Formats: sequence, C-alpha cells, structure tokens
Amino acid sequence: MALLISHRCLGQRLKNNAVSSYNLIERRSVVKEIFRYQIWHLLFVIIFIGAIQIFISYNDNVMSGALWGISTKKWFWIAIAVPILHQAYVWITWRLELYQNTFTSRFGVKKAFKFYKIGFAILFVSRLISIIILAVSNQESLLINSYFVYLLAAVITPIVIYLFYSVKKYFTIDRAFGIDHFDKNYNEPYVKGGIFRFTENGMYIYGLLILYLPGLLLFSEAALIVALFNQIYIWVHYYCTERPDMKVIYGKIPSKH
Repeated sequence: MALLISHRCLGQRLKNNAVSSYNLIERRSVVKEIFRYQIWHLLFVIIFIGAIQIFISYNDNVMSGALWGISTKKWFWIAIAVPILHQAYVWITWRLELYQNTFTSRFGVKKAFKFYKIGFAILFVSRLISIIILAVSNQESLLINSYFVYLLAAVITPIVIYLFYSVKKYFTIDRAFGIDHFDKNYNEPYVKGGIFRFTENGMYIYGLLILYLPGLLLFSEAALIVALFNQIYIWVHYYCTERPDMKVIYGKIPSKH
C-alpha cells in the first residue's frame, strides 16, 4: 500500500514538473514573440540618434535660438524623444494584447481599446506640438527661398487633408489606431478608397507630412530635421512591429495601409 502511494506521489510530481516545464517554455515563447524584431528597432534608434548627433555637432547653427529660457537643442531632443516613446508605447501595448490579451482580459475590449487610444492620441499630438515649439524656438534658421517653401507647404497641405479625409471615411479611425490587435473578431476588407487607391501604405507615406509644416512655415531647420526623423522612423515601426503582427493576425500582409 505504501509502495502504491509512493508511486502515485512520484507520478504526480512528474506530472507537475512536466506542466511547469511546459508553462516555462510557453512563457519564454510569448516573451520571444513580444520582443520579436525589437533588437532591430533598438539598433535603428541608436544609429539614427548617432547620425543626428554627428550632423548637429558639425552644424552648430542648426541649434540656434531658445524659447521660454530653454535652448533649441533641448527642445530638439525632446521632439526626438516623443516619437520614440510613442512607438515604444504602441509596440508594447500591441504585443501584450496580441499574445496575452493583457488589457482586454481585465477591462474588456471596449474599455481597453479606449484607454489605449487616449495614450496613443496624446503621444501622436505631442509629436506635432513638440515640433511646433521647436520651430518657434529655431525660427528663421533655414536659409532658403521663401517662395519655394510656401510652394512646398501648399503642396503638402491638400495631401494631408485628403489623407485624414480618407482615413475617416474609408479606413476608419479605430482601424488606424489598431483595433485589430484588441478585437479578435475584427475582420474588415482591405481599403481601396480615397488616397488608398494610389498606395497600399498611405498612412506611412503621407501620414506624417503634416509634421513638416511648422518647420517650413517658420523656416526652422531643426524642426525639419525632426520631421524627417519621424518620417523615416515610422517605417521602423512598420517593419519591426506592425508588419510582423499583421502576419499573426491575418496570416499574411494585408494591403490596408
């Protein structure tokens, strides 16, 4: 009898160990998926910041000016930090929700997505606000023909307006925020209306053109550098975060951007 009980205890321990090992492997797999391609993300951030630092070290005039007693250089690095924080926020929120349902399991889809959207909106608007402040601090540093600048701004403005119209009418705001990471039943057809008729990646190609306007209208070289950084850096988010996630959610790369 004692021998039988001993065998049962041993069997239970082996079963518990097997379950623990399986759970450990599963947790490690989830962590791996959450951080998938983020080493590349970090590497690109380091490269971009290094390149920017080298450029401004040889062009001190780019950092001329100040606002509210704060130097243009400080405003510049704040404006650089905002998109990094924004994209890190989207990455960690999307991946935690995609692989662990971290937020919807606690708050439900509606509330979880609402909380996420608030954070997203604050950080997205902060991109523009930080560049406006930088442009004011650094205004008149761009030595270029004013007619060319105003012409460029006039070209950009209707494209930006048409993009936001297309997003609201065809793409939907929730889709732009990333509802498909939260709502597992979300499955809408690919968008081919508005500006998305001309490109599959309308959000990435045209979405951040608005950030060039403060630098152009206030002739700020520093603001234009930050706008360019935003324009390039958003593609790091696409290839390191969104594109891999689309493969998981849809089984392929949908032409919906």
